[in-house]
Amino acid sequence: MVRSLWTGASGMIGQQANIDTISNNLANVNTTGYKKVRAEFEDLLYQTIKTAGTPATEETVVPVGVQMGHGIKLAATQRMFTQGAPQNTENLTDVAIKGEGFFRIRMYDGSYAYTRDGSFDIDPDGRLVTSNGYWVQPDVVIPTDYIKESLLISPEGRISVSLPQDPDNPIDVGQLELYRFPNEVGLNAVGENLFKVTNASGDAMPGVPGQEGTGILMQKFLEMSNVSVVREMVDLIVAQRAYEFNSKTIQTSDNMLGIATSLKR
Repeated sequence: MVRSLWTGASGMIGQQANIDTISNNLANVNTTGYKKVRAEFEDLLYQTIKTAGTPATEETVVPVGVQMGHGIKLAATQRMFTQGAPQNTENLTDVAIKGEGFFRIRMYDGSYAYTRDGSFDIDPDGRLVTSNGYWVQPDVVIPTDYIKESLLISPEGRISVSLPQDPDNPIDVGQLELYRFPNEVGLNAVGENLFKVTNASGDAMPGVPGQEGTGILMQKFLEMSNVSVVREMVDLIVAQRAYEFNSKTIQTSDNMLGIATSLKR
């Protein structure tokens, strides 16, 4: 069978995966804290017909070998953790991270996850939670009778509020921490804007915002997706054309087989 049929098919499969990745990026262009994903490819094994360097005569060697490729495969989908643009929301419990770091979240099963999405709320018990009800760690418990407009989250993560009986003297009620990883691209995305630790990411390293390389916090802001619509549209056009080129190789190979089969009348 003509090798180019399978080579072209592998190219079409690879470009379909590329388009799937781009589609997910575009779908999440307005997702808070979303980080774009890039599809990466590598070539497949080669069939070596003639090895370079083998003796041609007693005094010479073959300078260039003959190798036939077998197409491509998807090697990785790497997440790009570049900074997203901050968006002002005027919501007191919204917090954006400017720089490196993740918020730690405790899920219902007791496990921990990490997120760049700082769209927090306060539950009936006064605890700071995500929009899905997961608890922000370390635990922050805000008095239920606090003055709503007095909630303040400093760039260093200190949370303070004022109480009706003493409105002029704010009290500290908690401290937000940020967590960094030796290899953040090794984190496993689990949906709901959350990531979990893997062997590739390394263990989480806690820190105070603004210290030891961690970012600072911005109250009343949210970090938007870092997806560039223009760049994704260009990549989509390139992927579509590459898909078309690979389909043309299959069509050409099919035509060649048709010519071969028509030799016998």
